[in-house]
Amino acid sequence: MTIAYLDHVNIRTGALDRLVHFYCEIIGLTEGPRPDFPFNGAWLYCGDQAAVHLIEVDETPTAETPSLEHFAFVGTDRAAFVGRLEAADYPFRSVFVPGTKIEQIRLQDPDGNQLHVDFTES
Repeated sequence: MTIAYLDHVNIRTGALDRLVHFYCEIIGLTEGPRPDFPFNGAWLYCGDQAAVHLIEVDETPTAETPSLEHFAFVGTDRAAFVGRLEAADYPFRSVFVPGTKIEQIRLQDPDGNQLHVDFTES
């Protein structure tokens, strides 16, 4: 057996609507079908894949030193993505991976989870 790919990331949040807005309007995912679980949440899609699962809890969990450092997406059309961040006045920083042509656009979601979107465009 081999691992084929990462299926999704699951995030617990006390601010479901705020995170749905961030991942859809800022990152560019779309909200889609979700099984009828006995708890509230949302599944956010990257194409046909439910990549981010959100679960609503009473309070957003906090951790001084999180064990999950970040997660990442691969993006296309860097200019459009950065333009969306700038139009929303959403803070980010650009970092190039040493020895590659990969540019990471790094940011945090409203709950403080770190993520980046990677671009290989020139």
